[in-house]
Amino acid sequence: MILIADSGSTKTDWCLCDNSTIIQSIQTQGINPYHQTEEAIEQVLTEELFPQLVAQSSSLAAQGSSFSVIFYGSGCANETACNRVKEAIHKTLGTTDITIHSDLLGAARALCGHDEGIACVLGTGSNSCLYNGKEIIANVPPLGYILGDEGSSAVLGRRLVGDCLKNQLPEAIRNEFLSEYGLTQEIILEKVYRQPLANRFLASLTPFLSKHRDVPEIHHLLVDSFIDFFVRNVKQYRRPWLPIHFVGSIANAFSTELKEAAESLGMELGSILKSPMEGLVKFHCS
Repeated sequence: MILIADSGSTKTDWCLCDNSTIIQSIQTQGINPYHQTEEAIEQVLTEELFPQLVAQSSSLAAQGSSFSVIFYGSGCANETACNRVKEAIHKTLGTTDITIHSDLLGAARALCGHDEGIACVLGTGSNSCLYNGKEIIANVPPLGYILGDEGSSAVLGRRLVGDCLKNQLPEAIRNEFLSEYGLTQEIILEKVYRQPLANRFLASLTPFLSKHRDVPEIHHLLVDSFIDFFVRNVKQYRRPWLPIHFVGSIANAFSTELKEAAESLGMELGSILKSPMEGLVKFHCS
């Protein structure tokens, strides 16, 4: 059996497969070793993943190497972070057959399979790469929601609260936003600068953008953010003939604005997937 994980900062999708048969799909909170300790990751696995596994896999810990785990995750960009996830999985599930990859490689494999392509992630964070059908050969560093992550839900949320507090939105929209989320300037500053996981807070605000996407100021915010993503990331791969593929909740939710941004720059969109899991199951289990 293979347990495949696709993990972002907000949620982790797990898929337990036996050959090409999907036994169970599970969702837990996000796992990001850049922001979380090994103990925190182990707690998520112990409390949210293991209890949900189907009855026939309830003895996973006793099966040892009879099953494998393939984990794709944000924050898994270096050996230290990968080992943190690997140890937590080993302690929780007992297996030693564990492979850790970046979420970006997962996106590339899900979107492009074994073909060359430009693969992008637009979710809580953002990322992109040039993929040659086997491995990532170029990657503009995403840099996180403070220095980069253009087009991500965290940056969209950051721009939304910034425009709100600096009076760049119509007054009625501004008041509706603050009222709907129970926010004041003081609460926003507390959540962003003093409380942990500010990126999750900012990302949680994007449904408001979706609801009011026809408001000119919000439409401009969305398209401008996606143009930033293309200019500051995708253009650097210098492959204008390749379509640009996307995976992630933001790419899926704002595909119209994403297409508008691409077309304004003379770029062509390829496929857009909400989740890479279907493509990853096909890649590993076919």
